[in-house]
Amino acid sequence: MKNILNMSLLTVLLFAAGSADVYADQYHSKSCSAFQGKLTNLKLHESPKRVLLIPLLSRDPSTNETPRWPEQPARVLKTFYKSRFNSEVQILHDIWNWSDYYPQVERLALESPPFDRIIFISHGGFDGPVMKNAVFRQKYRINEGKGELVQLSEAQPGLLNRMEITYGLTKNPAFSDYIASNLDNFKSMKSSDIFQQLKNLEMRLQPLDQSCFERYCGPDKLANSPARLKPYRLDICARTCREPLFEQKNTAEIASERFFTFTKSLRSLLAEDGLIFFGTCNPGSAAPKKEDEPDTTELLINSDLAGGPHQTYVHLVSAATGRIAAGPIGKSSAEDIVNRVMLFENNRPQQRLCIALPPGNYRPYPESTGASE
Repeated sequence: MKNILNMSLLTVLLFAAGSADVYADQYHSKSCSAFQGKLTNLKLHESPKRVLLIPLLSRDPSTNETPRWPEQPARVLKTFYKSRFNSEVQILHDIWNWSDYYPQVERLALESPPFDRIIFISHGGFDGPVMKNAVFRQKYRINEGKGELVQLSEAQPGLLNRMEITYGLTKNPAFSDYIASNLDNFKSMKSSDIFQQLKNLEMRLQPLDQSCFERYCGPDKLANSPARLKPYRLDICARTCREPLFEQKNTAEIASERFFTFTKSLRSLLAEDGLIFFGTCNPGSAAPKKEDEPDTTELLINSDLAGGPHQTYVHLVSAATGRIAAGPIGKSSAEDIVNRVMLFENNRPQQRLCIALPPGNYRPYPESTGASE
């Protein structure tokens, strides 16, 4: 009862605060229109009867936040939908990586009628919601005297991270045995941690090339170096003057089949007049296009997926699912996500929210507003 009262008070405050918040962010006005009309203009189900909330659990290493922080705004939104629309609300639990997500949504799609709203609450970026970059496939093989370990992982559906380690089997038997006996441990480690662990092992096992060391870090070379820089120089020489035992390559690439597996799951869960809302940072932001060495957080938007490149992630998902998608422009927070959803469902205008319709769908804004898709 206390939660319901708190929700009612918050709704009143949002009505009061939202009235002056009318126009879309000026830098994205060409890609995202300000929401100024009613939900019927968007051809959305006005009174959502079934709502699915998806808190994605992932800790941001740069903060002290609890990894379960998305569950609190999910509980608040559950109370809001139940009290405002008498909706049936379901929350997915314990989703720590995308391998946790798919079994739950597949079961829901078989057992339940379509939802009117699907709302993700998580960390995110220009290419959508982000979780731990979890390994979903690891392959190890021996070929022509070389060992090869390949890991495939993803933090965002459709953005594949590939790590490949190669090494000579007979170059240093102790090193080769270490890799073979730690394959299971590598599955749960970051690629950077694997590299550091193997590099430290290499320094212990591989003899130092003394002539190389003397050439770059001999007493005569260090004599004129400032005392504070000598430890760094010695460390660099110790790492450089060893014949490497392994090579590690890390790449990011588009995995179209995995992206469309994700969007197919959304289509299977959502009614045709439903909404996908990404409560993360930046899904409605227009990411810059980079021709050379593109940032991995922008690969999906700038790809040719679903007729791309697309202006924002919500445009990409809308095109791929044939559903309306929305998400904030710029940084967001748990409180901001709750506020945005409540303003939207109460037909209140707001800034910095991108709403994308599938290509060819009805334009919700009259020509007189000057808004554009």
